[in-house]
Amino acid sequence: MRKFLLLCISSLLISAHSFAQFFEQPVTWNQKVTALEDGIYELHFIATVEEPWHMYDLGPYENGPQATHFVFDLPQGVTLVGETCMKDPPAKEFDHLFGMDIGMFGGIGEFVQQVRIEIPSAVCNVTVEWQVCDGSSCLPPEEESFSVSLTGGPVSGTSAGSESLWRIILQAIAFGLVALLTPCVFPMVPMTVSFFLRGSKDKRSSRLNAALYGIFIVLLYTLPIAVIIGITYFTGGAAVTANIFNWLATHWIPNIIFFLLFLIFAASFFGAFELVLPSKWTTKTDAKADRGGVLGTFFLALTLVLVSFSCTGPIVGTVLIESTQGAVWEPVVTMFAFSVAFALPFTILAFVPSLLQRLPKSGGWLNAIKVVLGFIVLALSLKFLSTIDQIYQWRLLDREVFLAIWIVIFSLMGFYLLGKIRFRHDSPQEYVGVFRLALAIGVFSFVVYLIPGMWGAPLKAISGYLPPLKTQDFVLNAASSATSLPAVSDNTESATSNRKYSNLFSLPYGLKGFFNYKEAMDYAVTNNKPVFFDFTGLGCVNCKEMEARVWSDPRVLKLLQEKYVILALHSDAKNQAAESDWVTDEKGRTLKTLGKINSYFARTKYRVNAQPTYIILDHNGDPLLPPRAYDLDVEKFVAFLEEGLTAYNK
Repeated sequence: MRKFLLLCISSLLISAHSFAQFFEQPVTWNQKVTALEDGIYELHFIATVEEPWHMYDLGPYENGPQATHFVFDLPQGVTLVGETCMKDPPAKEFDHLFGMDIGMFGGIGEFVQQVRIEIPSAVCNVTVEWQVCDGSSCLPPEEESFSVSLTGGPVSGTSAGSESLWRIILQAIAFGLVALLTPCVFPMVPMTVSFFLRGSKDKRSSRLNAALYGIFIVLLYTLPIAVIIGITYFTGGAAVTANIFNWLATHWIPNIIFFLLFLIFAASFFGAFELVLPSKWTTKTDAKADRGGVLGTFFLALTLVLVSFSCTGPIVGTVLIESTQGAVWEPVVTMFAFSVAFALPFTILAFVPSLLQRLPKSGGWLNAIKVVLGFIVLALSLKFLSTIDQIYQWRLLDREVFLAIWIVIFSLMGFYLLGKIRFRHDSPQEYVGVFRLALAIGVFSFVVYLIPGMWGAPLKAISGYLPPLKTQDFVLNAASSATSLPAVSDNTESATSNRKYSNLFSLPYGLKGFFNYKEAMDYAVTNNKPVFFDFTGLGCVNCKEMEARVWSDPRVLKLLQEKYVILALHSDAKNQAAESDWVTDEKGRTLKTLGKINSYFARTKYRVNAQPTYIILDHNGDPLLPPRAYDLDVEKFVAFLEEGLTAYNK
């Protein structure tokens, strides 16, 4: 009898397996994510059931069919909101196969679950189990797993901090206003006035054209960069766009090109030669502007942009480079701010041409502005050379060399303002005006501020633009400064002495840390500490400014040294990684350099592109708090570190 029962059970199992193999699974699944409010998302799981099969709702049904059931494996920082439900739940009907009322559906059924995310990004693993029947028989229960990626939380890690963005926007506005005073732009003022004085016959059309004039100027500056970003963003995603700007900001080829271009612009501003666009371009656009109307207004705006290129070119370049530290849309925003500031006075003149009578006449003061701009452009050119010097670690432009050149450049600017130096197109000066004297005082004060930096003064106000202090060969009282820092424990020193890539990178202020994710995590587990993840860059201006103005605070240093394991990953390092650290990206490309590997890691695991980004991690690599970006508020940074310890110790 026992053998007979075993034979029957085996036959049933074989039959069920054969039945399941005979019928292909008649259910296919799709998923989508919908953002509701800050940090709240809806996860949608859509089942499509082929005829004549039907599927069951969420049940549960005791001694009945397998109800559809979801299991959510959520990382720390993501929680369920409410229960899983069906978007359009089916009416319950009596099922003769099971002898009970059951909710079943054919065709399409949609299941919804809300979640709250309090970290910058997360991957939620979801498993769904279900069963289908056709009224006379059922297939065995089946399951499928999903990985749902979420980006959100109170703080997003995909762009620069709001303070940094506002700083760049204000800087772009200032550059836009400065560009109005350049000799290339000022001659366009009478052209604008004459165009609109002889323009439309009625006030309504004249005002419309004046408004369009300003809009066209803004679009001509903003639209090209927006189109480039849009094409790369929608064809390759935010990562592709960010990588393009990252390449522009960090690779030696574009930085050398920018350096040489700025030198050429500076020489032009000093009067060595006249830098203008081909006359055919400006002549044709100027001729078409004479037609008047909307088309004439557009070509007048185009003429303004083309004619002013030789003066606004380096300004535009500076604005764009300043806003590309891992950013995607920030260059569009900053270019929009620049062009609005630049276009606004011309728009006002177009509305009220009579204001021209109140403007100062052109003269030698315009050339003086051009020469001063030349000194500034010359100083800014060193930033491009310094960036690649740090990224490729050539050590050609260390901090004291950089400062020495700046001190000379700005000293010469001060002497020029006092009339002690004259250039080719300068008019003779019998005396120094009050305004030029005030500017000279400001410039020489800046020079005096720079001089202590030659002996290691931090120069926090401009630290982001200077090479890091560790590149300086001589620092006055370096020994006493080092002893004022919290002591590094012996076990930390020994554990980090042989860490990967320590020969390539170092942390400021004698801090000890790791430059490899696995090593940092292993050490954190062994020593029961949270990980302070610093996503940074060798050429990152904001990163250096954060280190100089925030990390230098004794409270921050003490917390970082004693309570955290520091993991610093550089997004722009060009050094080749050990072969064991190579990774293959989603497109099948093998990433071999540390910068590409680190950027891919930060983007795929934490959905961040911008530098700096600071994330506090547990031993599983999950964020304990929303990340922090560029923010010079020391008190908030101290609170961030203390909250991280509290979250870790819970």
